[in-house]
Amino acid sequence: MSENTVRFADHTPEEEGRFMSENTAGFADHTIESAPAGARRFMAATQDHLGYLPAAVARMAASPHLLDGFGRLTAIFEGSTLDPVAREVVVMTIATRNGCHVCVAMHTAALTALGADAQLVDALRSAAPLADERLDALRVFTLRLLDTAGEVGDEALRAFLASGYTRQNALEVVLGIGTYTMSTLANRLTGAPVDGPLRGFAWSA
Repeated sequence: MSENTVRFADHTPEEEGRFMSENTAGFADHTIESAPAGARRFMAATQDHLGYLPAAVARMAASPHLLDGFGRLTAIFEGSTLDPVAREVVVMTIATRNGCHVCVAMHTAALTALGADAQLVDALRSAAPLADERLDALRVFTLRLLDTAGEVGDEALRAFLASGYTRQNALEVVLGIGTYTMSTLANRLTGAPVDGPLRGFAWSA
């Protein structure tokens, strides 16, 4: 096993071999030691927080600028006025639309940790309407922003505001879209696999 391979405590050698064989895009699975210096701080913080280093982060480390930008924007988005479940609705809407298996698995785990209703999680994973009307308005507005490149129109904005959100929230959705468009596209470009700790949350589009 080369020094560029990311090891996970609960992976068998066979699983690790499969992950390496799946790396057809050719992006290195960097360790903290092998990564460019500018990527190491975020990688170490992620590993300390999760207890393992996600393959997505290990591969994004090839660009310290991308990794640092994603880390900073994630922290800013998490400090927005959207509540935690609402933020996850935005992220999952982007992740399913962009077909990012890593993000869907990771944020399914996040919703589960938040105690979100199983029906809500299932609906988000299948890109279906949500039973909670307010959260569904958020999902619909997120898709509208994506589909129109931001030019949602007065009717869509009024419907969003009528559901109890603010114009600040509307712009925070834009922030979430920017942040997680970055990660979903990077994960697809690098061919990042779903890590062992997230295997129970794996998704089929």
